Amino acid sequence: MTNIFEQGSFKDYSIYSLREARSPIYEFSQYYGRKTTVFISHKHDDLDDLKGVLGFLQQQYGVRVYIDSRDPAMPKKTNPETAAKIKNRIKQCDKFILLATNAAVESKWCNWELGYGDAQKYDKNIALFPMKPKDAVDAQYKGSEYLGIYPSVVYNDLLKYSCSSPDPYGYYVKNTVNGDPQYISLENWLKI
Repeated sequence: MTNIFEQGSFKDYSIYSLREARSPIYEFSQYYGRKTTVFISHKHDDLDDLKGVLGFLQQQYGVRVYIDSRDPAMPKKTNPETAAKIKNRIKQCDKFILLATNAAVESKWCNWELGYGDAQKYDKNIALFPMKPKDAVDAQYKGSEYLGIYPSVVYNDLLKYSCSSPDPYGYYVKNTVNGDPQYISLENWLKI
């Protein structure tokens, strides 16, 4: 079971244009029909991994992803209007995912977005997408202890070994409830 992905793992899905992901959600839904919408909180320095995860979610699951870092409607300089617009975008989206790299875990903005996402989406519509540096062991991942309370995207590459584990091979959202792991396929989690 892969609980923390390596940075660069999704580069084969990488998209080159972030045009669609930077436009407001309501404009997309109005013109292109209803799709599940996902707000991805991320550290702006993690653009390469973001492009891979974005492409992965769009290509494999047909969802509409929004990122604030390239949204032309955001103020050029961060200010209270930035926070208000981000809050609105999080509310508009069906799901919230934190691309939880070491840098994102240490980011004040990502933590603020996670807190607001928690208030809007907890616990069925929020998840972490944990990523550690390439060739790092899991122990080198800087995930703070409080991140353990959130569901997270995992990959199962094992044969089914108990009734509480997922079927083999695939991406799941793992949530631990009262100490017991529960799994839902990422595909089903992304459905509205």
